[in-house]
Amino acid sequence: MYAGVRALGIVVLALWGLSDGKDPLTLLSARWDSLWYARIAEHGYGYTLHLSGGRVHSDLAFFPLLPWLERGLSAVSPLSAGEAGLVVSAVASLCAAGALFAIGELCHGRRAGIALAALWAALPVGIVQSMAYSESLFTALAAWSVYCVLTGRWVWAGSLAALAGLTRPVGAAAVAAVWITAAVLLWRREPRSDRRRMLLGAALAPLGWLGYVAWVGVRTGSVTGYLDVQGGWGNGFDGGLAFGRFMGGLLDGPGFAGGLALLTGVALVLWLYAAGVRRRQPLPLLVYGGVVLLLALTAKGYFGSKPRLMLPAFPLLLPLAAAVARLRTVRAAATVGTVALASAVYGAFWLHGSGPP
Repeated sequence: MYAGVRALGIVVLALWGLSDGKDPLTLLSARWDSLWYARIAEHGYGYTLHLSGGRVHSDLAFFPLLPWLERGLSAVSPLSAGEAGLVVSAVASLCAAGALFAIGELCHGRRAGIALAALWAALPVGIVQSMAYSESLFTALAAWSVYCVLTGRWVWAGSLAALAGLTRPVGAAAVAAVWITAAVLLWRREPRSDRRRMLLGAALAPLGWLGYVAWVGVRTGSVTGYLDVQGGWGNGFDGGLAFGRFMGGLLDGPGFAGGLALLTGVALVLWLYAAGVRRRQPLPLLVYGGVVLLLALTAKGYFGSKPRLMLPAFPLLLPLAAAVARLRTVRAAATVGTVALASAVYGAFWLHGSGPP
């Protein structure tokens, strides 16, 4: 189901490219962040781009696991680093779909697991899952880590969270899911909990994220080195103030319709999270999804990237997946098919236009 939805997105992208004169392979593997990852894979860290206004874009902003995998795959194959990134993303996206199915099945049954994987594939920005970006790799590692927490596999949970922390800054969400769940179980003194494995998993979880941030600090000669690098890109966290001002500016000007759509989208994701809370979603899912959502909404920078930043927040889709699972098979297939087609068309339009920054 997942592969079929993503294949539809690629076909629509290729057909759109025939009329637009753009190569879909280039769109997927050699634009925006994909170029930065490929450069790191080929030359290592150390590239800095100085822009007008004093802005400094450093490749230290990008976590290393994806370029490491690109370098390894391109070294043993005829693929370029960018093409290797596409292969890594494709394999990782299937692994992510497997994790989402396992979590959905565990929480609401087999049909909900299938629906969760399909709905994640059919997100409006689902095309990013097929690009040489790190979202698919991160989601695969984080989702399997959360699944391991749910099933008590603590060493695996911590190890996968550590790898997720080497993939994206939001790896802190996977660490939080391990830590907070372990803390609650220890506080409750659950009799069936293996405390030694739980503590070992909790100790492993932050190593990837902390290791890279510490390395950047040493490289830049500053304890706040990674935050400084993010600041050069215009990124960082301000509690959502910049996002609020941006949305207010749209609502108070000619972009009112866009501002209203943005406000509706934010309200929808908050409602989905609240629905998970009301339905007593398992704690690891609430923690992980909540931290991803919090970091996405409170980050400043280019606001068009927020849908992409929320892409790994798959627990938000669980209430929708459970609802689809309760439909008759024909209705469920028609619902998912309609959403998948709309996502494919929007993804092609988005990528041929501005696309993900």
